[in-house]
Amino acid sequence: MKIYLVDGTYELFRNHFGAPPRKAPNGQEVGATLGLLRSLLMLLTSPEVTHVACAFDHVIESFRNDLYPGYKTGAGVDSNLLAQFPLAEKAVSALGVVVWPMVKFEADDALASAVARFENNKTVGQIIVCSPDKDLAQLVSGRRIVCWDRRRDLVIDEAGVIGKFGVHPQSIPDWLALVGDSADGFPGVPGWGAKSSAAVLSRFEHLESIPNDPAKWKLSAISAGRSASLAENLVRHHNEALLFRKLAALRKDVPLEETLDDLKWQGARPRLKKLCHELGDERISERVTRWR
Repeated sequence: MKIYLVDGTYELFRNHFGAPPRKAPNGQEVGATLGLLRSLLMLLTSPEVTHVACAFDHVIESFRNDLYPGYKTGAGVDSNLLAQFPLAEKAVSALGVVVWPMVKFEADDALASAVARFENNKTVGQIIVCSPDKDLAQLVSGRRIVCWDRRRDLVIDEAGVIGKFGVHPQSIPDWLALVGDSADGFPGVPGWGAKSSAAVLSRFEHLESIPNDPAKWKLSAISAGRSASLAENLVRHHNEALLFRKLAALRKDVPLEETLDDLKWQGARPRLKKLCHELGDERISERVTRWR
């Protein structure tokens, strides 16, 4: 059995910017929601897709905004997109898929918590996190837990994470802490780029293991002068780096109620027909092959 965990927030953003605008009969913009429904329905038509859940950022802000004032907010997000989040959750639920709408936590935390809950279940052969989000790379393990970029049909396993970032999945929060993440709103440590961070973390794995004395690094990929500058900046910004890692590290304690059986897709719910009519696209419900 495989579990498919969908990053609903990413999918909604992707469809908002990748699909043509579309208004419902009541005048509301619904193009992203319709695109998301079509995308999920395509996923569900695959015979091997039996267990699915979808997580959303019900609100953009989370507990991380209390930790760091510069953390991402809903400011600057298209109001037509923000208004579709509740509608998208309603639509995905009507499709018969388990929905996790996050308020205190983020959608990524829900996905991480689901991985933690089900990864040791012997009936689960593979967990597929449907998103290209680099934050989620920290969840990858071997080929059993992978990330799938559905748009490019690219599966990233642990070897893929190492090839892309230069570090193992468990070092991704540390890597993001050093490099920074403009999408999430934290800058990283001055002077530390993707390559230097990968070179150091590939040897020391975590921030607290990096020696303050750069002479102990013994990394041929980084010159002595460059190592000294990096070490100095890390010492100077050590507390910020630890905070940034805390922001980047996904929480695995989201209180999800659903069991593995709950994630089994049993078909769309009858209310999907009414909703599709309200959205102005009844062709979606006509393509559904299984109903509850």
